[in-house]
Amino acid sequence: MTDRTLLRLAAVKARTGLSRTTIYRRMDAGTFPRSIQISPGLVGWYEADIDGWVADPMGWRPSGAEA
Repeated sequence: MTDRTLLRLAAVKARTGLSRTTIYRRMDAGTFPRSIQISPGLVGWYEADIDGWVADPMGWRPSGAEA
């Protein structure tokens, strides 16, 4: 079974060292994992996606993106 643990913004900021603004700018540019809408006003990121980005921030691409 795949781990689908969700991280909140504070945890994502702590793991990546990025600010909220930078995270959202990179999401818009397609160079950072997209957040998941949990409920109105509440978002999270899959832990595995953030781990993948942390392992290779310059080479990270969304799933399904061509190399």
